[in-house]
Amino acid sequence: MNYAMPLPDPPCLHISGSPELFPVNRIFCVGRNYADHAREMGHDPNREPPFFFTKFADAVFTGDDYPYPVATNDVHPECEMIVALSSGGTNIPHNQALDCVFGYGVGFDITRRDMQQEAKDLARPWALSKGPDFAAPCSILHPVSEVGHIEKGKLQFTVNGEIRQEGNIDQMIWSTAEMIAFLSKMITLKPGDLIMTGTPAGVSAVVKGDHLVGHVDGLSDLQLTIT
Repeated sequence: MNYAMPLPDPPCLHISGSPELFPVNRIFCVGRNYADHAREMGHDPNREPPFFFTKFADAVFTGDDYPYPVATNDVHPECEMIVALSSGGTNIPHNQALDCVFGYGVGFDITRRDMQQEAKDLARPWALSKGPDFAAPCSILHPVSEVGHIEKGKLQFTVNGEIRQEGNIDQMIWSTAEMIAFLSKMITLKPGDLIMTGTPAGVSAVVKGDHLVGHVDGLSDLQLTIT
């Protein structure tokens, strides 16, 4: 097949213990999935139906030096556990949802908070506030065959060694299986899809020169420096 221009390289993540790469298809992010974060953002943390927003697939970033996003003066990384899917479908039953999971990793949901707030104030979509270049830094993935299903364990985010966020995966309002089942009722999930599962309280701004470390027990840390 001939194309009008060269095809871009597919966005991929490294896999623990394997020379193979995980090709990223789409990135779905769940909002307000930790009660304390919902409160700090001014929302009721009761168990309302989950909502999702998206990032571009090529937003994944796997380098060490992270370029400070343009068009903002208020960048907030949100530390989250990532779920990578090896299969999908529609209307996936809750008791079969975890069968779709390839593995887990750590990610940062990069948010241009000033841009997001302006969009909210004007009742406009805030997709671009969540979608700068390299909006989804990710660690390597650990397959389920290596780590099992991550249903509990400390999540911690530090900046220059100072703890900014700390919580536990078992504090998620909606579990991984529930998120997959719910999302599959609205869109056909596919192999290569990523789900960013939400973040606990403590989200705040970072500046150039800051060193960031995202941690989830049992997974490889995500480390980068803002440049």
